[in-house]
Amino acid sequence: MPLSIRQRVQKHREKLKQSGLRPVQIWVPDTRKEDFAEECRRQSLMIADDSQEKEILDWIEDVSDVRGWKK
Repeated sequence: MPLSIRQRVQKHREKLKQSGLRPVQIWVPDTRKEDFAEECRRQSLMIADDSQEKEILDWIEDVSDVRGWKK
């Protein structure tokens, strides 16, 4: 008799655990929400003239490894 979906998922999770992994749940903004773009713009405008913004962005660019990325 074939395994149920629940049993297959449990078996898969057990294999992952045995290989040293553990599950992590991450909540992220819902980009499908109607007001998502508006909220991004609002937050961007709040920091647009921040004195540390350019310094932070420059640092992120300096430490980012984008080798092999396609533009």
